[in-house]
Amino acid sequence: MKIAFLNCDHVRPEFLHIGGDYPAMLSRVSGDLKFTTYHVCDGHFPENVLDFEGYIVNGSSKSVYDKIDWVLKLKDFVRQIYAANLRYIGICFGHQMLAEALGGVVRKAENGWCVGVHTFEVVEKEAWMNPEKAIFQVLMSCQDQVLQLPKRSTILAQSANCPIGMFRVGTTMLGIQGHPDFQENYLRSLMNSRVERIGKATYQEGLASFEKELDSQLLFRWLRNFLENP
Repeated sequence: MKIAFLNCDHVRPEFLHIGGDYPAMLSRVSGDLKFTTYHVCDGHFPENVLDFEGYIVNGSSKSVYDKIDWVLKLKDFVRQIYAANLRYIGICFGHQMLAEALGGVVRKAENGWCVGVHTFEVVEKEAWMNPEKAIFQVLMSCQDQVLQLPKRSTILAQSANCPIGMFRVGTTMLGIQGHPDFQENYLRSLMNSRVERIGKATYQEGLASFEKELDSQLLFRWLRNFLENP
């Protein structure tokens, strides 16, 4: 299966020693999954949406509603993926982009930042969620959230602080708000650099949450199952 990774940001230079840039992080958690990287945040896109059978879109420091050339172009490209009935996995910003591109609403969440390890309940079990797990824990680093879903969508997982934590559009497109691609040390470093933006109380709660066990490998197995056998 030919897969393209549409990279939406770059790791800050001072954090590159932790796990490299985002394609390296994705490779680490995805195992032997082969993909071709396009740095869409730098304006580099596949020539034709049909050049690949599946797409992975990751997180970003930008917002999906920003009027930036590459963000607007990516929004149109996601619509092309949908129209072509191709497979799509969106992580954080990519999750939000899926909603925004297809008619949903993304805005800053009223409850503020979600950082650290968060617990989600699966509310709609699907065959690709194998092995099964009713509750999963994943790293989060977001201020924006999906507030309204596009048509043909199904909520798959949620938490009190993130009601739309995972959703599917049709049968081939999936979004997850959490970061199964991140390493704990990387997120901790990001949080340390954003204490004032996040807020000290939320920051402290996020630090304490690192004691929880993560399900990153399980989640990426689910994502891969969906990508290869939607």
